[in-house]
Amino acid sequence: MATKVHMEALSPTMDEGQLVQWLRSEGDQVASGDVLAEIETDKATMELVARGDGILRKIFLGAGGVAPVGSVIAVIAGKDEDISSIQGPAGGAATAVAPQPPREEVRAVAAPAAVPARAVSAPTRRPSTPAAPAPAAVEAVGNGGRVKASPLARRLAEDMGVDISRVQGSGPGGRVVKRDIEAAKTAGVPAPSVTAWIPDEAEYQDVPTSQMRKTIAKRLATSIGPVPTFYLTVDVDMSRVIEARTSINAMLEAEGLKVSINDIVLKAVAAALRRHPECNAQWHDGFVRRFNSVHLGVAVAIDDGLITPVVKNAHAKGIAQMSAEVRELAGRARERKLVPEEYTGSTFSVSNLGMLGIQEFTAIINPPEAGILAIGAMEERPVVIDGAVTVRPRMRITMSCDHRVIDGALGARYLQTLCAMLEEPTAILL
Repeated sequence: MATKVHMEALSPTMDEGQLVQWLRSEGDQVASGDVLAEIETDKATMELVARGDGILRKIFLGAGGVAPVGSVIAVIAGKDEDISSIQGPAGGAATAVAPQPPREEVRAVAAPAAVPARAVSAPTRRPSTPAAPAPAAVEAVGNGGRVKASPLARRLAEDMGVDISRVQGSGPGGRVVKRDIEAAKTAGVPAPSVTAWIPDEAEYQDVPTSQMRKTIAKRLATSIGPVPTFYLTVDVDMSRVIEARTSINAMLEAEGLKVSINDIVLKAVAAALRRHPECNAQWHDGFVRRFNSVHLGVAVAIDDGLITPVVKNAHAKGIAQMSAEVRELAGRARERKLVPEEYTGSTFSVSNLGMLGIQEFTAIINPPEAGILAIGAMEERPVVIDGAVTVRPRMRITMSCDHRVIDGALGARYLQTLCAMLEEPTAILL
């Protein structure tokens, strides 16, 4: 009996998949469990396996094609079995979905032959070849290619349609004057040629949207609008965190390990959430879910989007363990090798753009989570301490809060605890 190969939901949030490549061809013998193709989901590239034995008789979806979850993209059947009634995603038994260009491809759209100057966005321009000068014309060009002419002569040349660069000046030093323009008009000196400007490059580019970018668009559209969000910002003295990092790395040196400032911040975030479970929560219609364990989502930028690997039970892990796990997850995220359970299930998230020099920003909540922290750059800034101005390493942290779950005072208390832990890292151990 024929086995339909469906576009499977290879991640919990996947609505459609893009076929990266077929690893088997039509006519190949396959067995249940064999890897048939690679599918790009909204988060990673996953393997699609056969669910039956037989011959891969028909492929409906070409490489680069996109199909909704549940649609039939191929058929496995016996050699002589009738499969004519089985249809592909386009609605026809032999119809293939037109492939999209791969993620790396950029389609350049050629500009039309005649493009108005105002329609081209900052192009590099080149003039068309001007008409050859009339044989009797003499160019009156001074230093640097500029015509020597009186203001009256220039205005008159424009009004009469005379190309002033083709007029021989009779004034002092070869200057073009009024009588020269009048004489040129009578002699039939042509008007200035119109320079047609055309762009050296295509006017614009269309970049195909990856499955990840589509999902980011869908999910974030359900956040900043529908979620009533407010923001709280604190400015933290990071002097003791720097000292703590130096001490920790000295102890880890023999093991060849190092922790970063970000690792200590993540540990403090998780520890503070354990003390404020009201912030370690999610909004669901009809109830608020508060978590006893902290599963911390850590935003990682990759080539075509953003993914948030999850450090499970972050509150229970030491800084060195957390550092190693975050580094390993981030590395596999950039290679698109995470499995769904490694990027789902977060209870709270953190986004750090400090390493890119961003001093302060606001992050968008990832529903149904109730909050996310935006970590800015650590920098030396003058501050007043005990009435005296001194320079300290400071860092701004902004918390985006879902007001349905977190009130202003509740979010403020959480940030107070987080600040206390960063300004005295031993408090993380309490």
